[in-house]
Order: sequence, then C-alpha cells, then structure tokens
Amino acid sequence: MEKVNLRSFKQKARHRKTAYKKFLGKVEKNPPRRLDKLAEQLDAEVWQEIDCLSCANCCKTMTPTFTEKDIKRISAHLEMTPDAFKSKWLHFEKKDKDWVNNKQPCQFLNLKDNMCSIYAVRPESCAGFPHLKKKKMVEYIHVHQQNIIYCPATYLMVTKMMERVEV
Repeated sequence: MEKVNLRSFKQKARHRKTAYKKFLGKVEKNPPRRLDKLAEQLDAEVWQEIDCLSCANCCKTMTPTFTEKDIKRISAHLEMTPDAFKSKWLHFEKKDKDWVNNKQPCQFLNLKDNMCSIYAVRPESCAGFPHLKKKKMVEYIHVHQQNIIYCPATYLMVTKMMERVEV
C-alpha cells in the first residue's frame, strides 16, 4: 500500500473532475446491472491501494455532519454536556439544518500522524466515509461526484469503474 501524495492527487482530481462527474452522471441515469456488486468489488480493490492515514484529506478539508446522537456520544466521551460541546466545536448551518465543525482541519485530527482523537466515538458520517459500497450505490452517485476532488479512494474507485463500465 502506497502513501497518498496529496499534491499529485489534487492536481489529477482537478484536471479530471469534469470527466469523472459526467461519467458518474451517466451511471446515475442509466445504472449498469450489478452496480452494487461492482461497488463491493471495487471497494476491496481500492483499500488494497489506499492508506487513509497517509492522507486524511477529508479531515483536513471537509466537515462531517454531527447528528444529535453523535453529539451526545462524543460529548459524553469528552465529559462535556452536549450544549458545551456544540458551543465549543460546532455551528448550526441553517441552510442544510446540520451541525458541522467550526474550523478545519477537524479539531480532533492529530496532524502529526493523521489519527483521530475520538476515533472510537467519531461521527457516523466519518465512520462511513467515503461511502464506496453503500447499498443502492446509485443513490450515492451525487456524493461520489462531490468526493472525487477530496478523497483519493473515491477518485480511484471512479477510475476503476470507468475502466469496467461503458456508459
């Protein structure tokens, strides 16, 4: 497994973003048979090549959404009240009606080793990221279209999918 070269990844992703989004749009409109099975296969292949801890770009450039359940679990872990946790670390986005981080990179990311200090109790959106093999993959195409510029694993999955799927 190779370390992710973030600089190289960002250049490739910017360069190919439009083509990848267009491809995913076609897959969404006309999903190939056995798409979910292919997603499972690609997921296994991707994680043989990508080391998240060498990257952590998601934690550096994106924010998870924090559900009320996440907030209760994490605040209890940190021995804080949910209100104190929200006040210290989060803000409410009225447009999307989501609790999100105040700053980036994520306050729980250790930049020296890319480890999450609350990994055992991290938000559900972090635990599932980058959602490569969600059942009903077609329902997550819009998420993959967004994530190809942030996540080398998503980018690699779409690259591999483009090699195997005609649209």
